[in-house]
Amino acid sequence: MRPEIDLFGLSLKTFGLMFALGFAAAGAIIARRLRELGRPEEWAYEITFAGLVGGLVGARLYWAAQHYSEVTADPVGGLFGGSGLVWYGGALGGAAAILAWARRRGFWSVTLLDVCAVPLALGYALGRIGCQLAGDGDYGKAWNGPWAMAYPDGVVPTDQDVHPTPVYETLTMVLVAWALWRLRDRLRPGVLFALYLVLAGTERFLVEFVRRNPEAFAGLTAPQLQSLAMVALGAAWLASVRARRRTWTVAPARTAG
Repeated sequence: MRPEIDLFGLSLKTFGLMFALGFAAAGAIIARRLRELGRPEEWAYEITFAGLVGGLVGARLYWAAQHYSEVTADPVGGLFGGSGLVWYGGALGGAAAILAWARRRGFWSVTLLDVCAVPLALGYALGRIGCQLAGDGDYGKAWNGPWAMAYPDGVVPTDQDVHPTPVYETLTMVLVAWALWRLRDRLRPGVLFALYLVLAGTERFLVEFVRRNPEAFAGLTAPQLQSLAMVALGAAWLASVRARRRTWTVAPARTAG
């Protein structure tokens, strides 16, 4: 755990570095996939930039909505301070910005969603490495298991051994990204993104059982309720494709001879 590193006398936040690395990796994957699809590779930079700006705005506004009293007491500090980002808000804001870009570019199709599935999964995994390095409070409940750890020097410090939930999420979402990448040419349009919704939603729903978020409704946390919505949407999408097409896969290309 290292919330900050010193590089040639310059102090850098490790969370910010991993945040930037996540977007760089996402851009590289998008460029590769656009090239495979015969689309302009430079669109990857535009998509990544739109996702970055929209994600930051969405994450901040989502946090502001959850901390309304703090924002009303100090509007400038609440909206433009250095902390307070929520992943689901970032996902919504980033999606809105990318869809606006897609409408302008004429790339308004489910193929765009499929293109974004792997980058979303990998970017989330890298972001969680930043949470682990920073010790920003995204760790789990108290635990005395074999790989439990404390975060005494974290941004949100604790001397108590807890579940290192950012590690769980990083490992899981790297596997999800790898699986989705392997399936990218085997599935009908839209199915890859639907699978992402189901897998990412399931991962977050399950990890919440060992995280520290308060219950919101029916014994579940707010992220669990949001995750259930993701899983339900993805499952409904998959069921719709199966009902219309009878299969989620595309027929393999025939070779001559």
